[in-house]
Amino acid sequence: MRQDAFMEPFSTTFCDLQCKICVLLLGICSALKLTVPSHTIRGIKGQSLTLPVDYNFNITVSNIQIIWLFEKPPTTPIFLIGCLVNHSVVPDLEYRHKIALKPPNASLQIRSLNFSDEGNYIIKINIDGNRTIPASAKVQVTVDVPVTKPVIYIEPFAGVVENSGNITLNCTVEEGTRVAYQWLKNGNPIEAGTIYSLSANNSTLRIVPVVKEAIGNYSCLAENPVSAMESDVIVPTIYYGPYGLTINSDNGQKLGDYFTFNKGEAVQLYCSADSNPPNIFYSWTQRADNSTRLIKYGRSLEVVSEKVTQKTEEYRCRALNNKTGKWKETHIFVIMMPKGLEQLAQREKYLSPLGIICGISLFLIVSMFLLALWKRFQPHKVLQQKLQTRPEADYRKAQTISGHENALDDFGIYEFVAFPDAAGISRVSSWSVSVSDTAQGQDFNGTVYEVIRHIPEQYQERQEGT
Repeated sequence: MRQDAFMEPFSTTFCDLQCKICVLLLGICSALKLTVPSHTIRGIKGQSLTLPVDYNFNITVSNIQIIWLFEKPPTTPIFLIGCLVNHSVVPDLEYRHKIALKPPNASLQIRSLNFSDEGNYIIKINIDGNRTIPASAKVQVTVDVPVTKPVIYIEPFAGVVENSGNITLNCTVEEGTRVAYQWLKNGNPIEAGTIYSLSANNSTLRIVPVVKEAIGNYSCLAENPVSAMESDVIVPTIYYGPYGLTINSDNGQKLGDYFTFNKGEAVQLYCSADSNPPNIFYSWTQRADNSTRLIKYGRSLEVVSEKVTQKTEEYRCRALNNKTGKWKETHIFVIMMPKGLEQLAQREKYLSPLGIICGISLFLIVSMFLLALWKRFQPHKVLQQKLQTRPEADYRKAQTISGHENALDDFGIYEFVAFPDAAGISRVSSWSVSVSDTAQGQDFNGTVYEVIRHIPEQYQERQEGT
């Protein structure tokens, strides 16, 4: 319908009443103000959408005109609906079942949105008083279909061996417009990096190369302006290992590569590794006398302690992953210990390299301490200190007996020593001092040094007489 048809007489409608109420209740304002809450409003296909509009002024008016236009670039705007005070609503016949003015004010309602309803909606308001004052605003309307729950497809489905293949994940939705995709691993967003690459719209995720660290819970988030949905979690199958091969036991004690058990105990050894698939192939061997013999296959091994012929025996476990073709081997030493106190001694003997190191360290420390004491308290230093502290008369007596001016010159190794007792009678060895020597007035109640020096001189005189 052309806009000139709008000026034809109308019957009174709800729009007339609305416009009259607007004229009476509008607040004071210096000019006509027209506002819309947002310049872009997003709608859902098949649902209704309302474009809210508010306006006000403070002058006396005789007429208020409301017009809605629709613009779909690059076409020119077309008339949709109009309203004039004291007159009815005039819609374009093409849209009369599609649109309606909805109070309050000049809001527009669009029924049953379709993609053809996307475009710009222009509101124009003219107030007529002493002069005509116009105002207009534009609102963009988009129409979208909500996304359905996305589904992930993985290639290859059977799984990939680490470092020898790639994995591709595709995220798809059955319905949805303007869909944006986001990949998540364990709930955290994935960004393109060392092993991850994304397609242009992020709907495809590629893992190149596949490594053990890529294992995790993957999901896909699909969203558009009106909805968002997340897929179920998928875990890619990645074959790896074996890694971290170890041997353990429920009883006994372990120190490094050594296990100790009491004699008579049931010894159960377990071999385990980090690997996928987990049911890898295990084998046990025993090494003795520079030879190795196969014992059994399987994850566990029972060692009968009564049949252990040596105090220490070596056992080896080998793990093979048939998917990756890789294998690992580890070993332990089993020590059977007697019970009781002997058991404690044997454990210290066989199992305590740390104790041996501590013992050697303690021995070295004590030896160094004793050596320091010996250097500090040597015998000649003790005697020298006594000579320095004794009275001068005793020192002169020592010189008379020895025949030397300096008593330090008399130091040497002497075979016989006489020590005077409390009664003044000397106890000597087989080379004793004669009575005549004693009667010469020599006093033997002297120091140990004097006695020591006196005997070698007598011994020398006796040798010369002989």
